This record gives sequence, structure tokens and C-alpha cells, in this order.
Amino acid sequence: MPQKGIMNLIEGLQDLMSHVPEFVQPLIVALAAAVPFVEGELASVLGIWAGVNPFVAFLAAVAGNFLSVFVVVVFGARIREAIVRRRATRRELVAAGAGAGAGIESAHSEEAKPESKGRQRFRRFLVRFGVPGASLLGPLALPTQFTSAMLVAAGVSKGWILLWQAVAIILWTGFTTAVTVGVLALLFG
Repeated sequence: MPQKGIMNLIEGLQDLMSHVPEFVQPLIVALAAAVPFVEGELASVLGIWAGVNPFVAFLAAVAGNFLSVFVVVVFGARIREAIVRRRATRRELVAAGAGAGAGIESAHSEEAKPESKGRQRFRRFLVRFGVPGASLLGPLALPTQFTSAMLVAAGVSKGWILLWQAVAIILWTGFTTAVTVGVLALLFG
């Protein structure tokens, strides 16, 4: 049964690709690559199965995946900066009004909240492997968009995240593209 579902997906994608102009086909691959859990790896495979040139499918998938990561990093960094600024302002207000006992308690209790287990696990992973390791190994567990958002939330610089996410996207998408081309060559010679 699962093979029939996969074949229907491939046939549906091939049908879609046959109904759009050739120059639009890479755009469909790029849009698919922007979707978490599909990403560049699966989008290039689907594009190749649908008849797109492997090199074009690779480039479109990398571009679509990276563009979605870029959006997450840029907007995530802006959101993080706003939150950090708001917390700093709140701390300054509490420090200035040291006589307001209730306000001080609420500010201290907010800072004293323990980190969630997931956040602690991610911080340990980040300390152990760094941004390069988190970016290169992250796709084994999470979509690149999620990993990027977590790196932004941890305070890693935007440039460093984008550099290593680009490297990871290129390597993983290249790997799956090469495997797909190899498998198709073996199957259909």
C-alpha cells in the first residue's frame, strides 16, 4: 500500500509538471523546498522524479530552502531583539522603582523560571557541537527552519546561522540529489 501512495504522489507531481511551462517547474520545486519537513532534500528528489533536470532541481531546492531559512532568521532575530529590549526596559523600570515591592518580586520570579527540558537539551547540544554541528546534524532531527529559529533564540548571530545553514542545505540537498540520480540510473539505466 505505501508504494501505491508514493507512486500516486510521483504521478501527481509529474502530471502537475507536465501542465506548467518548463520555466515554472523549478519554482514549484523551490516552493516545495520552503516547506518544513519537505525542505531541499525531498524537494530535489520529487523534482527529479517529476522530470526536472537534476542540477536545476538541486539549485531550485537549495534556493527555496535557504530563502525560507533566511526569512526565519531575519524575522526571528527582529523578534528576539524586541523581546530582549523589552525585558531590559522592564528591569530598568524595576530597578528605578526599588520601593515597589510587588513589582520587584514579579520581575525576579520571571527571571527565575527554569528552562524547559527541551531548551536545556538544545543548549547542551549547541555547546557540544556548536553552530556548525547543530546546522549539519540538525536535519537528521528537525527541519532547518526550526533549527534556525532555535539558534536565533539562543542569541547566535544571524550571519553565522545563515552561513552554516547554507552549508548544511547545500550538502544535504546535494547528497539526496546524487543518491536519487544514482538510484534512477540503476533502475532505469
